[in-house]
Amino acid sequence: MSTPPIAGVLETAIYVADLARARSFYEGVLGLAPVFTDHRLVAYAVGRSVLLVFLRGGTTEPVVMPGGILPPHDAAGRIHYALSIAAADLPAWAARLAEHGIAEEGRTRWPRGGISLYFRDPDGHLGEFATPGIWPNEGEPPG
Repeated sequence: MSTPPIAGVLETAIYVADLARARSFYEGVLGLAPVFTDHRLVAYAVGRSVLLVFLRGGTTEPVVMPGGILPPHDAAGRIHYALSIAAADLPAWAARLAEHGIAEEGRTRWPRGGISLYFRDPDGHLGEFATPGIWPNEGEPPG
């Protein structure tokens, strides 16, 4: 029996201590627009994926939905996520972070030609703006 294909990563979840503070960063600094909000999470459409920002400790019990049950989950510690950007937009993103007082924590040029710019969100998660040329399965993002 062959393994069925996986089309992509649909969701990435991070967990934060203060949902209002996280929203201020993700909406005010990164310009993301929520597609769903409730007392325990904010979901942002990012390209073909969704970034889920959960209130830490807010999903430790099962959630009964009309269509079924969502199992509990949670996490602690600083995680990493990368946001795909066009190479031409890297200087504008660096300037936007600086304009909001967000330090550029590092920058890496990868062997395939891509560049990563690293920063921290208010909970210490390591964010990355990644231009094409980091992984063999990526391309220039639309826009």
